[in-house]
Amino acid sequence: MGCSDSSFIKDKKSPKVIKAATIIQNWYRGYSARLKARQRHALTVFQSIEYADEQSQMQLSNFFSFMLENYTDEREEDPELIARLFGCNLPDTREDYVKMIDVPDSYDGPRLQFPLTFTDIESLIEGFKQQKILHPHYVLAVLFEAKKVLMQMPNISHISTLLSKEITVCGDLHGKLDDLFLIFYKNGVPSNENPYVFNGDFVDRGKNSIEVLMILLASLLVYPNDLHLNRGNHEDFLMNLRYGFTKEIMQKYRVYGNEILKILEDVYTWLPIATIVDNDILIIHGGLSESTDLNLLHRIERNKMKSVLMPPIPSDGDSAIDLKITKVGSEKIKTSVSLSDQLLQHEWEQVIDILWSDPRSKRGCYPNKSRGGGCYFGPDITSKILNKFHLKLLIRSHECKPDGYEICHDGKVITIFSASNYYEDGSNRGAYLRLSFNTLPKIFQYQVTKATHIRPLYQRVNTVEGSAIRMLKERIIARKTDLVHAFELYDRNKSGKLSLSQWAFSMESVLELNLPWRSLSTRLVLTDRDGNVDYMSSFQNIRIQKPVKEVHSTLIETLYRYRSDLHIIFNIIDTDHSGMISMEEFRTMWKLFKMHYGVPVDDSEVDELANKMDLNKDGSIDFNEFLKAFHVVHRFDPSRKSNKPVVQE
Repeated sequence: MGCSDSSFIKDKKSPKVIKAATIIQNWYRGYSARLKARQRHALTVFQSIEYADEQSQMQLSNFFSFMLENYTDEREEDPELIARLFGCNLPDTREDYVKMIDVPDSYDGPRLQFPLTFTDIESLIEGFKQQKILHPHYVLAVLFEAKKVLMQMPNISHISTLLSKEITVCGDLHGKLDDLFLIFYKNGVPSNENPYVFNGDFVDRGKNSIEVLMILLASLLVYPNDLHLNRGNHEDFLMNLRYGFTKEIMQKYRVYGNEILKILEDVYTWLPIATIVDNDILIIHGGLSESTDLNLLHRIERNKMKSVLMPPIPSDGDSAIDLKITKVGSEKIKTSVSLSDQLLQHEWEQVIDILWSDPRSKRGCYPNKSRGGGCYFGPDITSKILNKFHLKLLIRSHECKPDGYEICHDGKVITIFSASNYYEDGSNRGAYLRLSFNTLPKIFQYQVTKATHIRPLYQRVNTVEGSAIRMLKERIIARKTDLVHAFELYDRNKSGKLSLSQWAFSMESVLELNLPWRSLSTRLVLTDRDGNVDYMSSFQNIRIQKPVKEVHSTLIETLYRYRSDLHIIFNIIDTDHSGMISMEEFRTMWKLFKMHYGVPVDDSEVDELANKMDLNKDGSIDFNEFLKAFHVVHRFDPSRKSNKPVVQE
């Protein structure tokens, strides 16, 4: 009887229980959807700013052409600039560098024995796990030996799977050593039985690029037939100047950093540009264009592509440019740049396309305006190129994806990205894939974390979103003058208020980031009860620090906005990486930069500022310190635990 009563009561209450559960479920689904929308918006901000920076980097190629036409006219006595961009003055043998560098008994890092064996790979991995720095003697030796092996390889590697032998494909690592360790832990280290293809962008952004590169090159030396390296758009010395690898080398190897950078430039040029598996699967870093010609890419002399950011010098009839004698170590070497040492324009464009292009759902092939190089290619272009060369699948990297991979174009394109937490801790997963004979690719995901347990979703979203907003605010403050002008065009009554639509349109017209400004407005500006935006609140809690109080704000904004471009340009002039250039070089380069970019700043203002930054009055300027002086200060950032000002260089 009691059981019957209990069952009756339970049945009577069940509709209420079900209704309550449904309400809770719907609330949680809505809550999760809002969090994921915020996460998507944050990733969109990161990616838009990343691509805008790459666009600026690609635009530098136009400036370099302009610079070569004008800089040497003004400074004929200083032709090393052309050698820096196009020449090669390296000794041919490893001994010219390595024999001069002894490894002391006190060195406690990995020690390598040439020819390398699997034991040396293990030694590198264990040493790097203990945060040891590989001695420059070994770094240079690995680079020289790797160059010898790479020189014997074709532009496009052809490899095969077997019934019992799978091939692992990894995407961008970007100096993320922990991701490489995790891949090896889950998937095994490279060997004759466990071949790998690493699809470019081994370096830059992450803090352990040299360690990643040393492990990959050492593995190449031990297993040259089972470890395959494709060149990415970041295997480029001009990209390294902007995105951190050059700085990492000079910090870790202060004495021999210049020598390492010189041979690195040469090693990059010998990296293969593609891999084809089983005559069915094409693996390239970026993508395709409607004119992609694999037969042509097979034939080009890839070592002539020193930097994808340096287009070929137009020929004016001269076959070579003779430069004055320069010094390398204890030897004096005459450098010349032959026009025959360059790729032809159409060859250069082919390489640009496969390193920089991205797939899109829209049909056709059109310029990749977000990155400034390569193109966007649609599913029709993928089908056309794959069919033309009797291929079935394109595997590429180059783009960060939230899940570490993406499949598009009716399954004919797979993007694989192996750097987890690329933008921020928790921003994305990493992935790699395995190819087996005559079967579908198998994709494996992961995410590096130092925490003992995964943080709740809302905490991860808050971290990622906070970092994205800080980065976006830095772009906003760098264009404050232009934005205020755009706002005031709508604010004819000088009320300080705009509609949300007017504010969003103004932001996009000036910043050109293609962002969902309406959705982001709650994190960027203050609004009144009617939904009108206080547009000056766009600049709240952030400012650019002035190195000298008397300097006009417009000049400060301009130098901050172009500081990365200027840093690269000054580094190219500074051929010995001393960090110092003469005031004359500074003035000449600024004049050319201003002319090319149409910067509305008076030369006398920059000249006066440079003189004030020349603290010891020796006629030279430390351009690293000069550019570092322009930094952003975030005040009272609500996403951080402390209310102390946050300085971002």
